[in-house]
Amino acid sequence: MLKQRIITALILAPATILAIFYLSLSSFAAIMLAVMAIGAWEWGPLMGCASKRYRVAFVSGTLILIMALWHLLTIDQLWLAPKVLLTQVNVLLWLAVVWWLLSAGLTLLYPRFSAFWSRHRSVRGVFGWLTLVPTWLAFMVLRSSEYGTDTYHGAQLLMFLFLMVWSADVGAYFVGKSIGKHKLLPNVSPGKTLEGFIGGVLCACITVLIAGYFIDWTFEQYKIVIPVTILITTISVLGDLNESMFKRQAGVKDSGSILPGHGGVLDRIDSLTATAPIYALCYSYLGW
Repeated sequence: MLKQRIITALILAPATILAIFYLSLSSFAAIMLAVMAIGAWEWGPLMGCASKRYRVAFVSGTLILIMALWHLLTIDQLWLAPKVLLTQVNVLLWLAVVWWLLSAGLTLLYPRFSAFWSRHRSVRGVFGWLTLVPTWLAFMVLRSSEYGTDTYHGAQLLMFLFLMVWSADVGAYFVGKSIGKHKLLPNVSPGKTLEGFIGGVLCACITVLIAGYFIDWTFEQYKIVIPVTILITTISVLGDLNESMFKRQAGVKDSGSILPGHGGVLDRIDSLTATAPIYALCYSYLGW
């Protein structure tokens, strides 16, 4: 299992980095659209939809929503000025924040309120759209930042998000496996521990410190980014636990099998779905 996980990561990480830095904005948007479509397909069983017809319908709805955003909000004009988002974009990202606050409540109190949403596929479908659609938008917000003057600025910004989440995931995995004793939220995910969570946050902070050193960050920048890193890596756990809650309720172990050792696309991006909108808002308000 660990061997498969490492091999997949060694293939996936370089491919992701190349896509972030070297694809054009429209090509990157199309690739992310495809990723969200796969995620929507995998969300089907979490809704209790085994039928391909219903899963195709949900994927189609997801594609329509994202393509409508793509059409209505020109992806290279999401920023009015550096660090000033278009009002509509700002509202949509804050809508995602509201969803994740609700999700945090549902996850922390699980299974207390699961009887309601587990009986209604439409509710779980809306939850899926609130998870996937803002993620695509947040990726485009980050990637398009200052795109007209520096095509790599947004790529670097997005790469830092991935570094935070990936390093937190790695740190949590190995620390949790080696010394994890205190369960974080056993009703949702018995394998996650408090020690793993702390290890993940520390690993992410160390990674950001090292990366910042190589690009000559100032102390003032570190004063902003380190607290943001702690916030983002904490929220990343929510994304992971949120998917675990839906999988547990649906009796599903992995969202898919497309990524050997990792499961499905949702299993790989669950932390990013929670963090991307909040990270984009942090950058728009704080900058660094």
